[in-house]
Amino acid sequence: MDKRKSQDTTPDGVGDSPFDSDRVAEKGDFSAQPRDAGDGVSVDNAAPSASSEVPMSPDAAVTDVAPVERALDEEREKYLRLAAEFDNYRKRSARERQEAGWRAQGELVAGLVEALDDIMRFAHLDPATVDSATVVQGVALVEKKILKTLGGHGLEVLNPIDQLFDPAFHEAVGTEPALSREDDHLISKVYQAGFVFRGQLLRPARVVVKQWLG
Repeated sequence: MDKRKSQDTTPDGVGDSPFDSDRVAEKGDFSAQPRDAGDGVSVDNAAPSASSEVPMSPDAAVTDVAPVERALDEEREKYLRLAAEFDNYRKRSARERQEAGWRAQGELVAGLVEALDDIMRFAHLDPATVDSATVVQGVALVEKKILKTLGGHGLEVLNPIDQLFDPAFHEAVGTEPALSREDDHLISKVYQAGFVFRGQLLRPARVVVKQWLG
């Protein structure tokens, strides 16, 4: 009987079945299970908390911002310089165009000065001492001189007598019967000459057009 008591008093955990560990895990005691290296983060490898970061000093922050501010100042100066240069270029171009226009007008006026002198001389003639034929000849010379000057600057006179009517350059102010079919739409008279300046129509020629009535 003493032997049975000694066998019953065997210490707990000795001789248990291998499934005892499963029962322990089911009860929620994980102390018996070995910890896997990938189950969690070890204390040594844990990321440092925000409180452990070293705060940046104000001097270091100023040092980091200073290069950016210098770069911005340089770009701002470049922009202002380019804006000023463009404004000067725009003003200079406008002034040069205006001066070129004035020079062209001056050349035109200079060519008309001589013709103006002739007109002024005719305007101050004494009618008692000059006959009408002389005046007509003088006016014809002045007209020729003016047309030559204006023609040198690109003016073209439209005097389309006996030419085919062109509505782009001619304005019909009347019609008259044509003697033949070949004369249909030909210009018979020019009441007022037209002018074209370097391809631009300044004034159409006012004409009378022949019309074949059949």
